[in-house]
Amino acid sequence: MAARSIASMTLSFGLVSVPVKVYTATESKSGVGFNLMHKECGTRLRQQYVCPHDGKVVERADMVKGYEFEKEKYVIFEKSELEALEASASHTIDIVSFVPTEAIDPIYLDKPYYLAPDKRGGKPYRLLQEAMKDSGTCAVARWTWKGKQHMVQVRAGNDGLILQTLLYADEVRSQADIGIEETDIQPTELQLAEQLIDQYRVDSYDAAAYKDEEKERILAEIDKKIAGNKITAAPAIEQPGAQVIDLVEALRASLKKKPPVERPAEQPAAPRAARKSARTAAPAQEAAEAASAPKRRAVRRAATEDQPAPARKTGTKR
Repeated sequence: MAARSIASMTLSFGLVSVPVKVYTATESKSGVGFNLMHKECGTRLRQQYVCPHDGKVVERADMVKGYEFEKEKYVIFEKSELEALEASASHTIDIVSFVPTEAIDPIYLDKPYYLAPDKRGGKPYRLLQEAMKDSGTCAVARWTWKGKQHMVQVRAGNDGLILQTLLYADEVRSQADIGIEETDIQPTELQLAEQLIDQYRVDSYDAAAYKDEEKERILAEIDKKIAGNKITAAPAIEQPGAQVIDLVEALRASLKKKPPVERPAEQPAAPRAARKSARTAAPAQEAAEAASAPKRRAVRRAATEDQPAPARKTGTKR
C-alpha cells in the first residue's frame, strides 16, 4: 500500500523555497487492546456522554466546544469560530537557524515525519540534504499545524529529510527537581564501569533486532483462550529489595558475566612455523623418552638390590 502524504508544504529559508510533502514516519503498535463488555450478555459496551443536569444522553450533533477561563466558567465556540481560529495556519515550514546536529538534546524530540520533494523540488531538496550532511548541521524551523505552532528540527537522514517536532521548554520537566544525590566516584570504580561498558558495546543500534516480547506473550495467551484453554498466570518476577552493595565487587562480578548476545570468535590458525615446530618436537620427545628408559630401569634395579631381604616366618609343623 503506497504511503499517502498528510500535507503539502514549502520548506523555506532566505530566498530558497523547497516544495515538500509531509508523511507520518511512525505508527503505534504497542500493547494489546481490550474492549469493555457486559458481563451478563457478553455485548460490547458503548461510550456515551450524559448531561449531569438532566441525565439525558447527548448526541454528538448537539455538542459544542468550550474553553474554561475560570473554575466552572466556559466560553462557547461554534464550529465556524474554531475554523476561523485555525485560519492562520500557514503552508510554510520556516527555517530560522542551522545548528550542529548534536546541539538539540534528544529529550526535546517529539513526533517524527518524513519530508519528500514535491513537484520541481527534487534538486533543491537533495542540495539541502547533502549540505546539512556535509556540514554536520540540522535546521530549526517553525511549523504551524492543526492550530498549534511547533518548533521543529529538520535533519538529513540516510534516505532523505526528517522533520521532528520539538517540545517547548515548559513542556519538559527539570531533572533537577527530582533531587538526585551527589556522590563521589573513585577512579577504580570508574575504570571498572568503563570496562563493563566496553564489554557490552556495539557499533550501532539495530531496531529490527528487538521485539515486544511481552506483547507476544499476551497474544499467545489470548490464542490459548480462544482455543478453549485456561490462561495461566505469568511467573512472578522477584523484585530485589533495597540493599547496600559493594559497587566495586558488583562491577567485577558483572565483568565476569558474558554479554547477553555474544558471537563466538574464530580461533586464529597457528602460524606455519609453529605447526612445523610442533610436528618435529613430538618425535624428538619420543626418542628422548626411549633413550632414558634403560637408565630408569637400572636405577630401580639397583635400589631393589640394596634393600634387605624380608625376614622369613618360622614355625613348627603340626
